[in-house]
Amino acid sequence: MCCAFIYQMETSSSSQDPRIKYDVFISFRGTDVRCGFLSHLKKELRQKQVDAFVDDRLEGGDEISHSLDKAIEGSLISLVIFSKDYASSKWCLEEVVKIIECMHSNKQIVIPVFYNVDPSDVRHQKGTYGDAFAKHEKNKRNLAKVPNWRCALNIAANLSGFHSSKFV
Repeated sequence: MCCAFIYQMETSSSSQDPRIKYDVFISFRGTDVRCGFLSHLKKELRQKQVDAFVDDRLEGGDEISHSLDKAIEGSLISLVIFSKDYASSKWCLEEVVKIIECMHSNKQIVIPVFYNVDPSDVRHQKGTYGDAFAKHEKNKRNLAKVPNWRCALNIAANLSGFHSSKFV
């Protein structure tokens, strides 16, 4: 199922490179990292003159999902901060699907960061990730999207990245 998902993305994607507007798009679960890890990361990136897109840059009145998709497409790199409750957010799961699509179609660089979560839990949807998917699967409106969400998480979690336990 995962391979079909990737094939569909590659064949439906535009062959043109999007216009790069941001150096980095940061995907994260706000309740887990916004006031701690993310604020420090944004400060460090600003000091290094790295233009990072975080959802606080959304313009008032913009349609959120469209604006986030455009920001992802217009970024050179996507940084995905996997945290305990990342998979509980449909927004986050939709972002990671779009990020993996851009990785395949636009050769976007994707860097996973495992923040207080085991990479194998993300990869195999165990622990809080398994709990989140059990809830998503109970909602009939999510059923068609769940396989794509699972596949995108698996792909992203198999990329070389950073694990917070190595920096404590």
